[in-house]
Amino acid sequence: MERKYPNLCKPIKLGNVYFRNRMFGAPMGGTDITADCTVGPASTAFYENRAKGGVANVTVSELVVHPETEGSHMYHLDLQTVGSLSSFTYTADAIRRHGAIASVELSHSGQYAGTYLVDKEKKQGMGQWGPSAGTRPDGREVRELTKELIDDIVKSYGEKAALAKKAGFEMIMVHAGHGWLINQFLSSHFNKRTDIYGGSLENRVRFLQEVLDSIRNAVGDGFPIELRMSGSELFEGGYTLEDGIEIAKLVESKIDLLHVSAGTYQRGFGITHPSMFIPHGANVYLAAEIKKHVSVPVATIGGLNDPEMMEEIIASGKADVVEMARALLADPELPKKVMLNKDEHIIHCLRCYTCMAERAETGTRRCTVNPIIGRESDGLEITPAPIKKKVLVVGAGPGGLKAAITAAKRGHEVVLCEQNSEVGGILIGEQAIPFKHEMYKLGVTLGKLAEDAGVDIRLNTRVDKAYADKENADAIIIAVGSEPFLPPIEGLTRDTAILINDYHEKVDQVTDEVIVLGGGLAGCEAAIHFAREGKKVSLVEMNEEFSPDANIRHRPLLLAEIDKSDIAIFKSHKAIKVCEDGVLCVNKEGKEVFVSGTTVVCALGQKSRRASVDELWDSALMVSQIGDCVKVSTITTAVYQGHHAALDI
Repeated sequence: MERKYPNLCKPIKLGNVYFRNRMFGAPMGGTDITADCTVGPASTAFYENRAKGGVANVTVSELVVHPETEGSHMYHLDLQTVGSLSSFTYTADAIRRHGAIASVELSHSGQYAGTYLVDKEKKQGMGQWGPSAGTRPDGREVRELTKELIDDIVKSYGEKAALAKKAGFEMIMVHAGHGWLINQFLSSHFNKRTDIYGGSLENRVRFLQEVLDSIRNAVGDGFPIELRMSGSELFEGGYTLEDGIEIAKLVESKIDLLHVSAGTYQRGFGITHPSMFIPHGANVYLAAEIKKHVSVPVATIGGLNDPEMMEEIIASGKADVVEMARALLADPELPKKVMLNKDEHIIHCLRCYTCMAERAETGTRRCTVNPIIGRESDGLEITPAPIKKKVLVVGAGPGGLKAAITAAKRGHEVVLCEQNSEVGGILIGEQAIPFKHEMYKLGVTLGKLAEDAGVDIRLNTRVDKAYADKENADAIIIAVGSEPFLPPIEGLTRDTAILINDYHEKVDQVTDEVIVLGGGLAGCEAAIHFAREGKKVSLVEMNEEFSPDANIRHRPLLLAEIDKSDIAIFKSHKAIKVCEDGVLCVNKEGKEVFVSGTTVVCALGQKSRRASVDELWDSALMVSQIGDCVKVSTITTAVYQGHHAALDI
């Protein structure tokens, strides 16, 4: 048998352990962390689901090694807390029984303790410890770790590693990147010490070396140790790639896998976790360069989700292992699909940050394209329906597609009708914006999965009451979505005005002077796109803030992109007339302002298609409404509601 991606599928030996392929599950924190900081059953199910998907290892994150100086509400592991060791043991078992290697990330946030707390007030009240005393940019005082505390923290790394091994974990990851404590010791920006832990690079690496020695003494030879570091801090005053190379050389003899990441959470979140605004694989160059200078195997990470790209990384020698985090939320079976030569079935991560925003705001985990994530303990299997029914799904947007797929997997006879000539709904319009192309691709992939599941897909088919009555379905799922909201602005129907939903069909009609009406998420992203094309762009928004509908992780990066783009900003400006050469607005003082431009792109929001819902409501005894036709919301909501509407039939 010939594998399409032979290098990705090739096993690798680290220490005395064999890993089944080169696709590793990077650390992702759990969600139902108990009050005692043990692993809750939902988190165990979350990690087990990743293992079932065929990944080579699953890394549980983050285990705080020294709660006395790092009071974050993350995992703790000790013998004093009832349920602590057993929760880790059950989790390691859940990972290992599916053939993946169970790993745990040992961590200390240093002067950024409390980063993941939902209770922001408690976070502000925490004591912060770092290599040197000082004041953080947010005004929080940082206390310098004494030699006695350093020794105790070093000892705790070994103790936690030993307990993790006792629990059944077969690998340890040491988090030494992203601005956390070990990174703070490595960086001259944070580390101002004058003792044996400060000054020269050799001294700044000493703490890490002691940590690695402590762990090795605890777990013994042959037990794989993975070191996660930032190849470069990527901010002015931080350490460079050249420094990263020297750090790697100083510790390579103490580790089995060097995991090269990038940047810091505090100064480059969208680089450490690459946003949709930067290319996939943007951080690979760091691992590739460091690999030239070390003999230990090297792993790379950062927005990787395309098997072709990952195969090339391994084949060309840029890295020995590729690591994924968000990609395995979107599709935990990505590695299995690669192994089975079914990569066309992969549902790709959108890099939308729903997962990280949800964890920061509610302490839970959710994925835009995967309704199971964070809810694995509710049941992973789609069980056959006891009574097979005919199901009519109206609308082939993301919600309707997901509903059709799930209903078909349950054994129902599913008819999916779409009035357009292709599936995808509102996602169809994303194909013309390069950094949002994966949203369009989502619709294409879901369409293929629906077809493979046996769904009868009928394009160019509008469902009215007569059509629905003729189909005589047992159940109808209405997923007709939304349509553009067009306020009564004079001239909005001019030929020079283009709806953002239609932009993909009218790309050539957009001139070099563009006015984007509407500063919500869609409008802001469109403005960024046009600016990247070199067009003169004006962004007009009637409110005082841009994109309040973006999540808390995506929005800061979105606004930063606007700030660094050459976009003329008009906040608190209400459009009152679209003219041939621009848009007449009124500002908050009531004064008229003319914004010049020869193309107007309207991104003024969406409204629910309620007429279709009302018409079809009595066309079956069992009727569900999902997605934007209920309330204009997100892809996340549509996919989640579609899946569960099908489960309820």
